[in-house]
Amino acid sequence: MKTLTLRRPDDWHLHLRDGAILQGVIGDTSRHFARAIIMPNLVPPVVTTTDARAYRDRIIAALPNGDRFEPLMTLYLTEHTDPDDVEEGKKSGLITAVKLYPAGATTNSHGGVRHLDNAMPVLERMAKIGLPLCVHGEVTTPEVDIFDREAVFIETVLDPLRKRLPELKITMEHVTTADGIDYIKSSKGNLAGSITTHHLIINRNAILVGGIRPHYYCLPVAKRENHRLALRAAATSGDARFFLGTDSAPHVDPLKECACGCAGIYTSVNTMSCLAHVFEEENALDKLEAFTSLNGPAWYGLKPNEETITLEKRDEPANFPPKRETGAGPITVFDPMFPLHWQVVEK
Repeated sequence: MKTLTLRRPDDWHLHLRDGAILQGVIGDTSRHFARAIIMPNLVPPVVTTTDARAYRDRIIAALPNGDRFEPLMTLYLTEHTDPDDVEEGKKSGLITAVKLYPAGATTNSHGGVRHLDNAMPVLERMAKIGLPLCVHGEVTTPEVDIFDREAVFIETVLDPLRKRLPELKITMEHVTTADGIDYIKSSKGNLAGSITTHHLIINRNAILVGGIRPHYYCLPVAKRENHRLALRAAATSGDARFFLGTDSAPHVDPLKECACGCAGIYTSVNTMSCLAHVFEEENALDKLEAFTSLNGPAWYGLKPNEETITLEKRDEPANFPPKRETGAGPITVFDPMFPLHWQVVEK
């Protein structure tokens, strides 16, 4: 196969940041993707519908001329989030989901939830009105090894929450373990999972072998090879409970290449090329459209995009820029460590 035409994809987990970084990176998403769920962990975070409306306006204003792109806004869940404000945001059509960050789990999550019981009034209202909860599925207790955080979260937080509120629709974002895949597959409803581009490609060796490699460091951290293979099997299976959420997370190089570097991998530039490569390796190019363009909209109750994009496999590999220059500084683009012959045909 040399060409592949898909419905235009969506990204169900995206960081755009704000200010100069937003202006520098938005075009890498809007070039190929029609919609994206926008993460709310700004400083300060997007905690109210008013915050979300203002942030959406800034995103729209930063779009390159001629690009058609719809940001799907989320609210940052706190222990003081107002259920009435959340419901109003959903009724207005502005709010697509609410995001649960366990406090301290990842970038700008210090204002997240420490005691889930304190957030139950909001979660109960969301269950009642049908608003999905997106979760960063890791515990942050210091006695739990960082490579076990996802499995422990499933056992001690996610499963009890689902038993307490079975009608609450939950997206387990950026699944990184076979434990997460198996848990989603064994569920009887109201649970789905997004999978990133980079977790299909790297395992923890990419971070640690040959020296510390900060541009492969993300949270949740990449795991052992058996977990990567489980993610690939799920993503390429066609199972409607799994879909693309890149978790593309730009940080300027000085914040990555330092004594305490930030977590995040910037994949928006070359995600579609990377995914075509992965799906071809798994003999599953016929399942790529489901993963990137069909399963996510079905889960979030939206219609798939009518527009299409075409990928072409070329003899010469693509020459993606190693860095994206922004007004805030350079951002290193994800290097999958293999040549990318599949490329989006630009119109």
